[in-house]
Amino acid sequence: MSSLTTAIQQAELDWMIQDGVEIPVSRQFGDVYFSKANGLAETRHVFLQGNELPARLAQLQSHQYFCVGETGFGTGLNILALWQLWQQCRPDNHSRLHVITVEKFPLSRDGLQRALAAWPELTELSRQLIDQYPPALPGCHRLVFANERFSVDLWLGDAADCLPLIQTSHPVDAWFMDGFAPKCNPELWQDNILKHLIRLSAPGTTFASFSVAGVVKQGLRQFGIKVTRPAGFGHKREMLKAWWLTPTTNDVLITVAPTKNLPKIAIIGAGIAGLSMAHALATRGYACDLYDQTAPLAGASGNPRALLAPKLVPLAKFASNLMNLGGLFSLRYWQQFKGVVEKTGIVHVLDKRVEQELEKASAYPHDILTGLGAVQTSTQISQPVSCSSLWFKQAGLINPHALAQVILQNPAIYQHQAAISHIQALDLATQNASWQLLNSQQETLGMYDHVVICTALNSPLLCQRLPALKPIRGQVSWFTQAGDAPPLPIPVTYGGYMAQLHPPASHESTILLGASFIRQDDQTDVRLADHQHNLDLIKAIAPTLAHQFPAISQWQGRAAIRAQSPDYLPLAGQIAGRHGLWTLSGLGSKGFSFAPLCAELICAQLLGEVWPVPQPVIDSIKPGRFLENSKAHHL
Repeated sequence: MSSLTTAIQQAELDWMIQDGVEIPVSRQFGDVYFSKANGLAETRHVFLQGNELPARLAQLQSHQYFCVGETGFGTGLNILALWQLWQQCRPDNHSRLHVITVEKFPLSRDGLQRALAAWPELTELSRQLIDQYPPALPGCHRLVFANERFSVDLWLGDAADCLPLIQTSHPVDAWFMDGFAPKCNPELWQDNILKHLIRLSAPGTTFASFSVAGVVKQGLRQFGIKVTRPAGFGHKREMLKAWWLTPTTNDVLITVAPTKNLPKIAIIGAGIAGLSMAHALATRGYACDLYDQTAPLAGASGNPRALLAPKLVPLAKFASNLMNLGGLFSLRYWQQFKGVVEKTGIVHVLDKRVEQELEKASAYPHDILTGLGAVQTSTQISQPVSCSSLWFKQAGLINPHALAQVILQNPAIYQHQAAISHIQALDLATQNASWQLLNSQQETLGMYDHVVICTALNSPLLCQRLPALKPIRGQVSWFTQAGDAPPLPIPVTYGGYMAQLHPPASHESTILLGASFIRQDDQTDVRLADHQHNLDLIKAIAPTLAHQFPAISQWQGRAAIRAQSPDYLPLAGQIAGRHGLWTLSGLGSKGFSFAPLCAELICAQLLGEVWPVPQPVIDSIKPGRFLENSKAHHL
C-alpha cells in the first residue's frame, strides 16, 4: 500500500548527549540524524561544497531559478545550511532558490525544535522553518519564505511513492543524496529511487553524498554519471561527488544563464484569483498589469472574512485533495503577513452521517483533527448544542481586505481600472506580444506575451474554449454585539458558518453569518429572505445563541456571485490550444483555499519551475478537460 494513502508515521527518537548538545537518534533506523563530530560542518563539506554551491549560487543571473533535490529531510539541517549559504552569497537580483525534499518519518514539531536547538547560529532560520512546518499528512507541502526568494516542497511519504509524482519544468541542479546509511536504510538507495533522481535531472546536474557504498556508486554510473571520491568529513576517508557531464564539456554545466527579455504579463480580474496570480508573479520579480472593471475584491472575494476550513476526506485521498492542500498552504503562507490570518481552528458540527464522519476523522493525527461529542462540542464553542462535531485545529479565518492591501503594496503590480471586452491573438512573427487586450470601444489597452483570465463568471466570455460556469448567489449577514454578549471563542461551521470578529480597540464585536447558496441566481441585492436563511441555519444547532441576536431588520449584509465549474473543481492552467493564454477561474466558494496554490502552479508552468502538486491533480483542474471529455464522448 502506498505511503500517500495511509497515515504518516512520525519519527521515533532517542536522544544522546555529546558535549552538552542533544543529538537525535532514529529508533526506526538505529542511526544518528547528524554527525557526532559536527553535523553542520559535515553538511557544508559534503552537500554544499560537494555540489560547488557557493560559486554556483553566487553566479545566478536575475530571474534565474536554481533547484536542489534532497532524498531525506530529517531534521532540516541540510536545508537550513543551504538557506544560510543562500543569504550569504545570493546575488542582489531576482534569482530564486527552490528545494524538493522527501521524508517518510517526519519529526514532530516539538522534536524538530528540540533537534535544531543544537545549532544556535541557525536559530532565526529554524524559527521560520518551524513556523511553516506542515502537519504529518501525506503529500506535497509547499513552504514559501516570502522575503527570502526561497521555497521548499516537503513531500511526506516514502520516496518510492513520492518521487514518481514530482513533475518539473526545470531539472534539479544539485542533489543532496542524504538519508540514513545504506546498511541501515537500503530502500532509499535502490535502483528505482535513482531512476527518478535521473528523470528529474539533466546534463549539468551534480550529486553529493556522505556515502561511498558500492550500491550508490554503481547506481549512478549505470546512468552515465561521473563519480569521484574526494576526502570526506572528519574521520570519514571519502565522500561521493558526482556530476552528469554536459555533451560538449567534461565539467559541470555553467549556471550563468543568458540575459533574457522578461515576458509582458496581464491579469484580468482582481478577486482572490487575480490577486493570488499577481502576488505569485511579483514576488518572483515579474511585473504584471492587473485589470479590473471596478476595484479589487469587488466580487465574491470581498466579504469581511473567509473561512479556511478543510473538507474531511478519507485519509487515503488527502494527498490528492486540492482543497485541503491549498487551504493548508494558504494558512502557512499568509500567516507571514500581519493581520491577514487568524489561526483559530474551526469546529464543524455534524448533523448527518455522524458515525461515518467520526470514523474518517479517527484516522487523522489528533493534533490536526479531533472528533468531539455533544458535551465536548458545547464546551469548545461555549454554547449548548446537542450534536457531535469535528474540531479542525489546522484551520482559521482570513481577512481578504488585509490580504489585498499586502499584495497591492508590491511595486511590480500595476493596477488598471478598465473593462476588457476582447482578447485578440496577434501574429507572433510580426508583433512583440502575442495577445492584445481591447475595451468595448475596440481600443487597445495593451499587448502581452501572457494573459491570465481571472474573471469568474465572465471568464468564458473572454475565451470560448472555457466551459460555461454556473452562477451561485451567496449572501453573508453580520451585526454588532455589545461587549457583554456571550463570546464565541472559535468559528463554527454547520450548514452555514458563524464567526465572531473583534475589531481592534473596540468593546464591541461583530457576528458574521453565512452564507446562502442559491443556484442560477446572479443578482447581488441584499435580501431579508437570505438573512432569515442564515438565521435558521444557526437556530438549528444553537437556538439559545440565536435567540440573543437582534432582529434581522437590523442586520447588514453583502451578496456576491460565485462561479462554479461543472465538476466543482477550478480551471487552472494554460487554455488548450491557446499558447500564452491562461485562466484561474471557477473557484466556487473555495477561492481562498484554491487560488494561492493554483497560482503557484500556473507560475511554475509559465516560468519553468517545479510544480507544487502531482500530475493527477493537475489533470483534474486543467482548463481543457471538458473539451477532452466531450471529444472522447463523441468517439
